[in-house]
Amino acid sequence: MNIRDFLDVSKLQELQDSFSDATGLAAVLIDNKGEKITKASNFTDFCAKYTQGSDEGIRRCSKCINDNSGVYYCHAGLMAFSIDVMLGSEKIGKAVGGQALPRKADEEQFRKTAAELGLDSDSYINALKKVPVSNEKSIRAAAGLFGQMVNMFINLEYSHNSNGGKLGQLQDEINHATNIIQKINTNTSSLKSIANKQKMLSLNASIEAARSGEAGVGFAVVAKSMGELSSQSATIYGDIEKSVIEVTDSIEKLASLFENS
Repeated sequence: MNIRDFLDVSKLQELQDSFSDATGLAAVLIDNKGEKITKASNFTDFCAKYTQGSDEGIRRCSKCINDNSGVYYCHAGLMAFSIDVMLGSEKIGKAVGGQALPRKADEEQFRKTAAELGLDSDSYINALKKVPVSNEKSIRAAAGLFGQMVNMFINLEYSHNSNGGKLGQLQDEINHATNIIQKINTNTSSLKSIANKQKMLSLNASIEAARSGEAGVGFAVVAKSMGELSSQSATIYGDIEKSVIEVTDSIEKLASLFENS
């Protein structure tokens, strides 16, 4: 399942940007292939350039320490998160980000780290200063909230679009049924007209048979049968018309529900 197939990514981007601006945490959504669904929000180049991360720091480096909650510590002391995005029971991607310090950085310690990694310490510290500082509890809470928001939003959008497609198909079927009923009405009216003509012919035949005396006895029997059949047909066509009216009324009420939804 691809999120792009049923969701307007711009809406997801707006949600992500609002979260990132409110919390200061970096955030981005990636699919199961590791490709970005949204544009990265508030990522700094500290992870990507200096802590062996890659692609704006959205993938964990080999030294990141995971605590199985979706929130983890990078070896450089930063906190980040990687939370599964689920559509029902199917995993369709991840909400990742963070890149925040749980406490104010110890510059001397980071300078030592830069030296150990063979990096320019001044550039390293300048990049570090762009990393937001919060506290562990807030970072964990924000990460959990973002994961819930994304999952709820995606599942609601999928449900809306999926049901919307079904409703559209149902509306098409209602229109098709309405057209069929109109044809039935037309054909029934035609048959009813024929039955009336048969009745008139039967009446005329009865009159002619009466004038013919004994010679028209057999013809009179046929004429009577024709009259009875035309009467029965008219009754049947009348019943069909009543049923069609009831079905039409039901379909019109059903269609109005979708028009007003």
